[in-house]
Amino acid sequence: MSAIDKTTVGIRPQRTARPAGKARPWQERLLGIASPVALLVLWEIAARTSLIDTRFFPAPSSIFDAMLKMLHSGELERNTWATMHRLIFGFVAGGVPGLALGILMGVYRPIRIAVEPLIAATYPIPKSAILPLILLIFGLGESSKIVMVAIGAFYPIAMNTTAGVREISGIYFDVGKNFGAGRWNTFRTIALPGALPFIMTGAKLGAGLSLILIAIAEMMGAKRGLGYMIWSSWETFDVEQMYAGLFVIALIGFLITIAFDELERRVIPWKGTK
Repeated sequence: MSAIDKTTVGIRPQRTARPAGKARPWQERLLGIASPVALLVLWEIAARTSLIDTRFFPAPSSIFDAMLKMLHSGELERNTWATMHRLIFGFVAGGVPGLALGILMGVYRPIRIAVEPLIAATYPIPKSAILPLILLIFGLGESSKIVMVAIGAFYPIAMNTTAGVREISGIYFDVGKNFGAGRWNTFRTIALPGALPFIMTGAKLGAGLSLILIAIAEMMGAKRGLGYMIWSSWETFDVEQMYAGLFVIALIGFLITIAFDELERRVIPWKGTK
C-alpha cells in the first residue's frame, strides 16, 4: 500500500462547517416573515387596548376585513391589476434603455463623458414635480402613468449598470480584444456578466421607485389603480380602505424584492450571500 493510500484510509469527507452566525436559507426566510408579522401583532394589541387612536390607525384585523370586502366586490382586484399593468410595461420601457445606456457608458468613455452630466443634472429633480408636465404632454391616459414608471426605473438601472461595468478589471477587456472579440461579444461575454450584481441592485431600486411613482401618478390622473383607490379613500375618510391600498402596495414591493432575490441567486450564483 502506497503512502498516499495509507494516509487516506479511514478518512471520510467532512462537511464544510457553517460559518458562525450563518442561518440556513429557510431560517432566513422565516425571520424575514416573522418581523412584519410581529409588527402587525403589536399594532393589533395597541389598537385593541386603545394605546393608539383607531380613527387614524385602525386595527389590522379591520383593515383585512375591508380588504376581503373589496376582494368580494372585485374592486381590489381591478385596481391592483391596473397598477401592475402600468408597473410592468413602464419598468420594461425604462429598464431596457437604462441597461443599454449604462453598459455603453461603462464601456465607452466618450459616451460616458457626454451623457453623465445630463444624468447628474436631471436625476435630482423630484420625479413627482414633473408629473404635471408629463400629464400635459401625454395626457391623462395610460401613457403618462407608464412614462412615470419608466423614469423611475431608468435612472437607478442606468447608473448602477455604469458603475458595475466600470468595476470590471480592464484586463478582461484586454483579453477579449486580444482574442478578437467584437463589440457584441464584448457586451455579451464581459460587460453584461461582470456588471450583473450591480444591475440587479439597480433593478431592485428601480422597481421600488417605480412603485412609488405609479401610486403618485394614479392619485392625480387616473380612475383606476391602487393610488387612485388610496386617494379616493382619503377624500371620503374611509381609513380602512386607505390602509388596505397601502398594504397591497407594501405586499407588491415585498414580493418584487423576493422575486429579484431569487432571480439573483439563479443568474449570479457566484455572488453568494453574507
